[in-house]
Amino acid sequence: MPSYPGGVRTGQLPSVFDFVSYRAFMRSWYEARKQVDRRFSHRMFARRAGVSSPSLFNEIVQGKRNLTSQNLQGFQRALGLSGASAVFFADLVALDQAPTEAERNAAWQRLSARRRFRGARSIEGAAFAYLSTWYFPAIRELALRPDFQPDPGWVARTLQPRIRPAQAREALDTLLELGLLVRRGDGGLSPAETSVATAHQVHDQVYGLAVHNYHRQMLERTIDAVEHVPSSQRHLVGITVAIPESLVPRLKAELDRMQERLLNLCDAHVDGAERVYQLELCLVPLSRGTEGPP
Repeated sequence: MPSYPGGVRTGQLPSVFDFVSYRAFMRSWYEARKQVDRRFSHRMFARRAGVSSPSLFNEIVQGKRNLTSQNLQGFQRALGLSGASAVFFADLVALDQAPTEAERNAAWQRLSARRRFRGARSIEGAAFAYLSTWYFPAIRELALRPDFQPDPGWVARTLQPRIRPAQAREALDTLLELGLLVRRGDGGLSPAETSVATAHQVHDQVYGLAVHNYHRQMLERTIDAVEHVPSSQRHLVGITVAIPESLVPRLKAELDRMQERLLNLCDAHVDGAERVYQLELCLVPLSRGTEGPP
């Protein structure tokens, strides 16, 4: 079994492939390293990482500072990471710290493509896919229709806009894996009496990225509907107002209550489901505050 510098067996330390947060991995790694050698300290780690501040490790773990590209290689070395594990750690850092959603999504795709990660985090990966892909929740709701067919071809043709049968097949498999669809005795599929994927199924960092993906894709569907769906089949309302910043929390609470009322109204008519709609309630600033220009 390979050994970490200093005589520690790597099997005594946590595997980076079991984590979706590089900060959580560092915390667990240090705790395990300390159990093996009580003399091990942040100062010793800093020396092996080639950094001058002994407190940097703890500040990064606590989220007070980020791991910079200048220090990444030193931290990989001090953590005993090399090869695939070092690359995986770097992708975890990118997932947490990359400046754009596109870069964070790319990091997630690289992480979730690894076989060891998929084996340990299959449900988490499926939940991310559910939240990040507009037609996954749409298909779950589509299954409420009495004429629903668990056939990828039928699902692909019925969605608006259409998707490929292969995408529909993947979505059906994911919904079954998450327990959001269940197979009946007659071979058909029905929505399970369960809530959709939530933060406890996906790490906070991944969950936040998936929710951003969800809203962006649904807003894209709204833009598409403005151009391609007859006005009789859609309804868009909007107002532009000038308000004090202190009113924003109250407006957000009102939108939450409105959403709850609309959900209750829809739930009361679920037996007559015929078509899947997306309802977006938006409150977004269109100007800077009184602090002035940047």
